[in-house]
Amino acid sequence: MTSKKARPTSITEYINAAPKEARTKLREMRACIRAAAPGAKESLKWGMPAFSYHRILVTFAAFKNHIGFYPTPSAVRAFAKDLSKFVTADASIQFSLDEPLPLPLIGKITAFRVRESIEEDGKWRT
Repeated sequence: MTSKKARPTSITEYINAAPKEARTKLREMRACIRAAAPGAKESLKWGMPAFSYHRILVTFAAFKNHIGFYPTPSAVRAFAKDLSKFVTADASIQFSLDEPLPLPLIGKITAFRVRESIEEDGKWRT
C-alpha cells in the first residue's frame, strides 16, 4: 500500500513540504510580500501560496530549479524592463534557485498589485 502525502492546507505547510533548497527563498518571498501588502489575506489557490486583498494579488510556487511568481499580466507588463534578465511569460516570472531573490523588485511588484486592486475594486463601489 502506498501512502499519499496530505496536500498542504496553509502557506506554512506548503513551505515545509517544499524541497529543502527552496524553503529559505519561499520564506523570504512570503515575508517580502507580507511587508508590501499589509493586511492581505494568506491562503492557497490552485495549490500555491496566495495573497489576496479584495482579489488575488500574487501567488508563488516552488519548482525544481526556480521559484515561480505570478503577479498577473498587467504587473509583468508594467515591470518588463526590470524583469528583462528573468524568464517571464504572460503572467509569470521565474527566479532561479541559484541566485538571490530580487526582494526589492518583488516588493514593488506586489505594491503595484495592491494599488491596482484598490483602484479596480473602487470602480465597483457604490
